Amino acid sequence: MLHSMLSAPRAPQRPAARLWAALAVASITPAAALAAALPAPPQTFDSSYVAPTGSRINVVAGENLQAVLNNAKPGETIVLPAGATFRGPFTLPKIVGSGWIYVVSSHLANLPPPGTRVSPANAANMPKILAPNGLSALKTVANSHHFRFVGIEFAPAPGTTLIYQVVAIGNSDTSPATLAHHIVFDRCYVHGNPNSNDRRGIEMDGAYVAVVDSYISGFQWADPLVDTQGLAAWNTTGPLQIRNNYIEAATENVMFGGADSRAATLVPTSIEIRDNHFYKPLSLIATQYPVKDLLEFKAAQRVLVTGNTFENSPATKYGSGFALGIIPSNQGGKAPWSVTRDIAIVDNRFVNVGSGLNVSGRDPYSPSGITQRILVRDNIVGVTGLNGADGRAFQFLNGGSDYTINHNTIINTALPPARCCSVVSMAESKTVKTNHFVFINNLSTPTSYGFAGTGTPEGTRTLNGQFTNWTFSRNVLVGRPAGDYPAGNFFPASVAAVRFVNYAGGNYALAENSPYENAGTDGMDIGAKDPSDPP
Repeated sequence: MLHSMLSAPRAPQRPAARLWAALAVASITPAAALAAALPAPPQTFDSSYVAPTGSRINVVAGENLQAVLNNAKPGETIVLPAGATFRGPFTLPKIVGSGWIYVVSSHLANLPPPGTRVSPANAANMPKILAPNGLSALKTVANSHHFRFVGIEFAPAPGTTLIYQVVAIGNSDTSPATLAHHIVFDRCYVHGNPNSNDRRGIEMDGAYVAVVDSYISGFQWADPLVDTQGLAAWNTTGPLQIRNNYIEAATENVMFGGADSRAATLVPTSIEIRDNHFYKPLSLIATQYPVKDLLEFKAAQRVLVTGNTFENSPATKYGSGFALGIIPSNQGGKAPWSVTRDIAIVDNRFVNVGSGLNVSGRDPYSPSGITQRILVRDNIVGVTGLNGADGRAFQFLNGGSDYTINHNTIINTALPPARCCSVVSMAESKTVKTNHFVFINNLSTPTSYGFAGTGTPEGTRTLNGQFTNWTFSRNVLVGRPAGDYPAGNFFPASVAAVRFVNYAGGNYALAENSPYENAGTDGMDIGAKDPSDPP
């Protein structure tokens, strides 16, 4: 269990630009300064709620909402009565001007304040916008823009049998010039219906699109060839923001890529994923729905993933149990520009995951870009081998370049007799090695095989056989054979010798008498940063 560090109050989050600058300084050490380039930062934007001051349009139940949307002017607020139902599909028009149009619940004052996540318990204070069978509740046209939905429930209409996306932002655009933009979903409840085929919550294929303080759940499809997501994007310039949401879906909770973008200028870019709870109900394991990972990037660049909790990622016949995947994919064979690069995974908590992070350097089936500049820092990775997963904290496949894995704590309980093959990391690069690879200041509890590779024994032989220009220093690997690894690492015989603050209680910060306190390449404690430390 990771309960103590997970429940510990987080220090206030720094703005993305300041966080990125601090990471750049902290991740470069004398030993690794020339070994791996760090990610380029995303463009970010402020999606904070600002109370509207313009005139209000009070809609009554049964009124023509499409006409109201068409006639609304920038600065106006459309107020929908809580409990009322509006059956779509509705289209967001292209308005004249750049001021925001708000669409809000009449009981907005009864909902949680800005910065606080809603839940299904708040639905009684929300109006409903519903999707008819086979259609969306809400869709866009070219250049729809500046709509903010606050306190709205979006869902399939009762009796529907299939929904492709409850909300569809994007129109298969072939140029950034026509993208819908500046659309925000704030404290909304977006869900599928039980026992129906509901593929996706929100397609985010626009620019300056945000989902904040919302609850996304119940997306599944009873076909092994159909993946489902709570949120997804594959054809946009971004920027996109996903902040402080609960997100649940059967296949991938959140996916970028997975379908081909229409142009090289439409690879999803500048993505901020912050302070969300990604969750898979364990009841999904026994269903017919395809279950895969919690967050996956098949086409994405300039991404920050920080402050999130990733909980429950089981192995199934459809997926190997990794919680997070960075896997470039030219999915339909028509987008060779598909790439995953400049991605930072920082200060997250992985709870009860079959395996941790899976990083692939290229698409082995169709031409793609090369995965480059990945930073994984200050994460607590709780690997359990859930539902028979291999228990791999990290996996590196098919080359790629400039990976920095720094200051992570791995709590791996996928051990014999329940599991046979847990590892700190598994590498397999048969045709091209991963270049410029840094693995420093990480701490792992016992595993079956340590840092190993396919066809290469653990330690130095895997580093030489699978990587070039590598740095492997100041790592603590409990119970592994010191002679198999480069000098400058640590191999305590037991977890007790690490001296955690309270290992049994789930507090994995180092105690003041730990031999690994201030022992990192940067003078900091080895392993992930204590969440009580200042940001």
